[in-house]
This record gives sequence, C-alpha cells and structure tokens, in this order.
Amino acid sequence: MDMSRVAERGLVLLGCGKMGSAMLAGWLDGGLAAGSVWVIDPKPSDWVKAQGLHLNERLPPQPAIVLVAVKPQMMGEALPALAELGGGKTLFVSVAAGTPIAAFEAAFGADTPIVRAMPNTPAAVGRGITALIGNATAGAEDLDLAEALLSAVGQTVRLDTEAQMDAVTGVSGSGPAYVFHLIETLAAAGEAQGLPADLAMKLAKATVAGAGALAETAREDPTQLRVNVTSPNGTTQAALEVLMNETSGFPALLERAVAAATERSRELSRG
Repeated sequence: MDMSRVAERGLVLLGCGKMGSAMLAGWLDGGLAAGSVWVIDPKPSDWVKAQGLHLNERLPPQPAIVLVAVKPQMMGEALPALAELGGGKTLFVSVAAGTPIAAFEAAFGADTPIVRAMPNTPAAVGRGITALIGNATAGAEDLDLAEALLSAVGQTVRLDTEAQMDAVTGVSGSGPAYVFHLIETLAAAGEAQGLPADLAMKLAKATVAGAGALAETAREDPTQLRVNVTSPNGTTQAALEVLMNETSGFPALLERAVAAATERSRELSRG
C-alpha cells in the first residue's frame, strides 16, 4: 500500500461492521498507523474502540481515501455528510452491494475519483476475493491504491465494465452462501446414510474446505482434478452421474441460481 499518501492525509472508514473491521484489521496488521485512520460508526465494537484510532471525530480536510462500508439502506443518510470531500483529491472506494457508481457521482460529482468494489464474506478470514471497477476520473494510481487496500483481505480482480459487477455478485458475492448450503446438504445426506450428525458435519466441512484449497493451489484445473478422483464405475462416478445431469444436476441448478442473483443485483442497482 502507498502508505505515504495515506499516512500524510489519512484514511476514513465509513461504517465498521464485519467487513469494515476485517479490512481495518488487515491494514493495521500491514503496518498502517492507527493515528492515520478515522472511523465513523454509530455503534463501534469494543475491538474498534481499543485500536487507538480517531473514532467519530472531526475528519481531516482532504483525506487520501474514504472507504464506504455502510449497508446500502444507510447510504442515503451517510453520504451527504461527506459531500464536501467530493471534487477534490480524495478517492472514494465503496464496498456497498447494489450501489452503482452513478449514485456516488450524484452525491460527490463526476469529477470525484470513485472505485466500486465487491468483496465477499471470506474476507473475514483473509480469504476473500474482491472485484473492482473505477469511474472515468479514477486513474491508474487510484485503482492501484484501492487494490492495495482491498488486498488486505484476500485476492483482487479488475473488471472491464461496471455491468459485470452484477454477475460478480451472483458468482463470488453471493457464492459463499451456496457453498455453506452445500456443506449443510452434504452433511444431511451423510446423516441420511447412517452417520452421526456431528461426524457428518465435520466430514462435510473438511471436505469442502480441503477441495477448495486444492482447487486453488493445484496446477490442474478443477475439471482435471475431478477426473483424477473419478475411477471408472467407482463410487465417485456413481455420485457424479446424479450431480452432472444436465437437467436436474449442478449444471442447470447453478446456472439458474447465479442468474437469479445476477438479476436481483441488477434490480437493486436500478433502485
């Protein structure tokens, strides 16, 4: 992270719930001084209070960054208080779902550098992935800085257009919930085959977590990894014949699920 720019002018974190706290912890662990951080939050946690940062204090005149991490429904009352920081050198980075860049340009002016980002909940354990897109005013240096901030909680990717953000929401934004449900249902299926509930859940959690780690680190792609564990006429093949069914298995089900989430994201963005 370009600490000099942030250290000189400060970083403002608007909203410090789970996502805000995860990012803040990553920045502090990465060497950002608590004295360079201003947090605005009506109900800060005890952990936030103990960090020695500026909490609900008067903001610096021209902070390097304002990172907006409030819930979308709170945006209407939160943004006007920061309107005076628009049109200057302050970079605004939003991690609020469903709030398009146009909404921030309406509040701060189109000459304000704005980056919209979509992180996901594994950011809480430093394993998130965040997609970013900037407005026309945001330059390469602004995007680099936003990326550095968000890499504190995991991987980052840059989008070509803001329109892609709805599909990102459907895949990685909402995706952790699909995996949690997979764990739930895998454990329930094991229980149905005679395993104790706690054992079935332990097996399901470890299997999904381990397969995910293997998929991310292995040289082979997931298709090859699947082939590697599928012996002809074996147990895995028997299961995959059910799961890979084009009409009733994962291909049709996940396509419908991601499409539903993507469309809902478009609806929310339109307001």
